[in-house]
Order: sequence, then C-alpha cells, then structure tokens
Amino acid sequence: MSKRTQSIRSMFSGQSEHSVDGDIKRPALPRMSSGAVRSLKDTFSDVEKEYEVLRAKLASGQLAVEIDPTLIDPSPLADRFSEQDPASFEALITSIRERGQEIPVLLREHPSLSGRYQSAYGHRRIRAARALGIPVKAYVRSLSDEDLVVAQGVENSAREDLSFIERAVFACRLEDAGFARALIQSALSVDRAEVSKLVAVARALPRELVDAIGRAPKIGRGRWQSLVDAIGNEPALKRALAVATKAGFTTRETDDRFMLAFAAATKSEKGPAAGLAPETVTSGSGAEIGKVATSDKQWRLSIRRDRHDGFADYLTAKLPELFEAYEAALEKTQSSAE
Repeated sequence: MSKRTQSIRSMFSGQSEHSVDGDIKRPALPRMSSGAVRSLKDTFSDVEKEYEVLRAKLASGQLAVEIDPTLIDPSPLADRFSEQDPASFEALITSIRERGQEIPVLLREHPSLSGRYQSAYGHRRIRAARALGIPVKAYVRSLSDEDLVVAQGVENSAREDLSFIERAVFACRLEDAGFARALIQSALSVDRAEVSKLVAVARALPRELVDAIGRAPKIGRGRWQSLVDAIGNEPALKRALAVATKAGFTTRETDDRFMLAFAAATKSEKGPAAGLAPETVTSGSGAEIGKVATSDKQWRLSIRRDRHDGFADYLTAKLPELFEAYEAALEKTQSSAE
C-alpha cells in the first residue's frame, strides 16, 4: 500500500498514517452525524434571523433604546408651554426613581446635528431623566417634520394633556410654519372649524400676555374668547398688560393669573354708568353661565334664575367656603413672595 493511500485512509478512519506501521497512535477525532451538522446549521440560521429581526426593529423604531437625555433637543414646534406644575413634576421624578420609566418617549435623529435627537413627545420624562442623571428609554424613528408634529399632537390630544390656550398657540405655530390646515387637524384631532377658532384666539391675544398668564388648564375657550373680546379696545388691553407685569403676578396659580388679567381688562375706569357692558361668563362648552359687571368699587355677577336657579343657590351656599380658600391661597402666595 502506497504512503499516499495510507494517508487518505487515515483521514477517514480517524487513525494516523503511522499507526499502520505500529508507530504512536493519535487519538481519533469524534465523528459528527449529518443530523448534528444540520442542527448546528439551523441554530446559526436562527441566530442570524433573530439578529436581522432585531436590527430591523431598531431601524424602524419599534424597539426602545437608552439615550443620554443631554443629547435630546425639544421639538422645533413646541406644543406645550415651558411652565409646568412643580408638584406634578416632582411626583414624576419620584415615580421614575422608584419604579423606573414605564413608557418610552419618541425621538427622531436631529436633522442637522449629528449625534443629537429631537423629541416628538415625552418632554417631561426627558426632563425627569436629565434631573435624575439617568438614560431615557426611547423609540427612535425616522420622522419628517409633518410626522413629528402629528405624533406629538396626537399623543397629547389622546391624553387631553394640553390646555385650550396651549392648543391654540400650537395650531398658530403650525400654520405660521407653513403646515396645511388638514395636517393641523390631524395633529390636534379636531375639525377644520375648531382649528379656525383656535388660530383666531391665538392671533388675537398678545403673546406677552399669554406668556404671563401661562397654560391655565381650567380656563376653556369661552373665557379666552371673552378676554379677546374685552381687549378689543386699547385701554382694556393696557390694563390687562399692566396687571400682568405687576410684582407677584407670576407667583400666583396660572388660572388665577387669567382671572386677574380678565378682571383688569373688563374693569370700568369711570364707574358703571360709563363703563363697559357686562361680560358674559361661559362654561368650557360655551354655554352662558351669567354676566359679570366690573367697576372701580364693585364686581357684580348676575345669573338668570330661570336658567340656572339651582346653580345660583349652590354658589350662594359655597361663597363662604370659596372666600376662605381664596384667603388661604392669598396668604400662601404672600408668604412665598417674602
């Protein structure tokens, strides 16, 4: 038998070519069955498939990743005012510290700054993570400007998280940025008529007055529209702006700031005889509640008993309690300002 033939046989028998001649034998290599080979190939194939699925989910933003919150910039078209309830924000920080961030935020890669991101929604969660010094869980998706504003608008509309004036200013910003009314409707989940009302109110109010008042979550469209009507004359507008710049104004609750500005705008400078006509007070749905007449010495609310007799009695009974709550809030405000 030739040496070449012996070498070939030894490869398939697991023996060295020297073992035929009685030399030192090498340990035979374990033979693997064809089934085991197929199983190993299938395992590698499954791992590759899982990797591809994972990569696809990451690329499409279906899988949450951890992002340094200092790398995240706000949306170029903010839908909420910067002012937030400090107590509510502290509660959010405590919740994330104790239980972690349960709902990821939505981001897109910054269109002009490499390595940075812009947020579509989850601004408060991002602020909380930044305050805690921890990464924020986020979906990172490829979003156009249109996709971005629709995503942030729909998220907040679904949660009813934006106040009326925030929605109005957001709608106005979108229109000023060149977005079509149809897209604004989608972003705010409202019809065309409601978009027109939102934009009209935002355009009629001086931005410095809106910024001074803040988000006023308890103030609906009816009262904002009443303020628009009230500042239609120059003296009323000046009075509202004057009270908004007074010391201590910004230390009050945002809803109270609206009422102070509204009272200043509707105040008569010459008494009831030569003053403004009574202003209609409406509910959030726009239904008339009553009328308010204001002068230097009096503030008068009139309610039609044929329409709201029960409410008039209810309000009369609640006045002592309301006055006590007002005095307590005033005392707290004055103490914090000192």
